[in-house]
Amino acid sequence: MKIRSLAIASLFAVQLVRATTITENFSSDPAADGWQVFGDTNLFQWNSASNNLAVTWDSSQGNSYFYHPLGATFTTNDSFCVQFDLQINDAATLDYGLELAIGLMHWSDATNTLFSRPNTPSPNLFEFDYYPAYDFEGWANPDTISASLVDAAANYRWNADIQTLSPNTTIHVVLLHPAGSTGISGVIYANGQVMSTFPLVNNYYPTNDEGAFQFDTLAVINYADDGYGDALLAHGTVGNLAFASPLPVEKIQATGPGLVQFNSDTNWLYTLEQSSDFQNWSAGAPPIFGNGTNLVLQATNLPADKMFYRVRADLP
Repeated sequence: MKIRSLAIASLFAVQLVRATTITENFSSDPAADGWQVFGDTNLFQWNSASNNLAVTWDSSQGNSYFYHPLGATFTTNDSFCVQFDLQINDAATLDYGLELAIGLMHWSDATNTLFSRPNTPSPNLFEFDYYPAYDFEGWANPDTISASLVDAAANYRWNADIQTLSPNTTIHVVLLHPAGSTGISGVIYANGQVMSTFPLVNNYYPTNDEGAFQFDTLAVINYADDGYGDALLAHGTVGNLAFASPLPVEKIQATGPGLVQFNSDTNWLYTLEQSSDFQNWSAGAPPIFGNGTNLVLQATNLPADKMFYRVRADLP
């Protein structure tokens, strides 16, 4: 695992920019890198042979977290992202079911005895959720994924999609927060192709304080049940778990046909992707490591007709 936290100050500005990167590929014991378990330790097992974390999401157990402090508190003023690989082996629900989760939390809230994700209150969450399907007492809901943000006042914003996480299929999840935003966005890749961009946007604002939040912990999350029979039992693995702030790609400039440039970070691997329809994306050029300054990406084969471009950043 790599942990990097530093301050970068311009000679011509007084604003201080904090940069933090936490990566865990599970090639060595994560406990030696500062990862800890809160709650039931049996739910999280390092798999040294497969270089991942074997996880049991069991809502009959209390709130339990495999977690790492971020070393700072991040708010709406910060840009950041969470990335990880996820494979679900099996998932079963009772009654109306519950979700499994991976993402960010505020430690003092998440460890409060009153904290309950199904019953609320559960403030300050930024997470990927998977809700396995249920059919109970005439109410049915299909398998659903969600990119969810809960602010400090327990206002919810979630972007969802009806998607099944097939057994033994690894997906790559990216959750994004641009500086100044009160929302969350994300994308899921399966076999290198976009599986979802969470197109269904939902909001629930019980207060007038929507937006402000604070996160200080990265975690794989097991939520306790609601005490009324709704339950989840799932097994799977998590790999290549990472947090980065600021975002590895911010402002992109198009300087010519199939040619873009932006400020890059040496921790990241950048790929220029192209599409003719915004649906199917492919690599427009081989991936390149960031150089810590202005990086230029050029598509290798320019199309005869129109083409759209974007930049993908991955932690190697």
